[in-house]
Amino acid sequence: MSFERKRRRKVADINVVPYIDVMLVLLIIFMVTAPLITQGVKVDLPQGEAEPLSTDTNPPLVASVDADGNYYVSIGDDDDNTPRELDELAEIVAAQLVIAPDTPVVVKGDRRVPYEVVINLMVTLQNHGVPAVGLMTEDTE
Repeated sequence: MSFERKRRRKVADINVVPYIDVMLVLLIIFMVTAPLITQGVKVDLPQGEAEPLSTDTNPPLVASVDADGNYYVSIGDDDDNTPRELDELAEIVAAQLVIAPDTPVVVKGDRRVPYEVVINLMVTLQNHGVPAVGLMTEDTE
């Protein structure tokens, strides 16, 4: 018996299937971890001039926060410089809105006060029934 040995040719091709598998696994890893890496987004806010409040309506209620975090409220042209507690201020504003529901409410915050203090004021006003709160700004000129 003669056994013929077949001579095998050497394969010069590269098997790319394992590389495709590794690439797909890495792709999934990057897709899952990419949203977790993003901590915040830098935003350049547009600048523009806001239109003043209409003089046809009631004078606005102004809830103010100074640089030390003290709260004040003024109704129309009445500037009361008495510091108030946050809940007391919200009750005064809510009582005024019962009398005149179409009175606009604006928040005036010092530029040095932390953002969280202004947000706490706005949330407290909303929790006491204020339907809409505006932010007071200075003219850029």
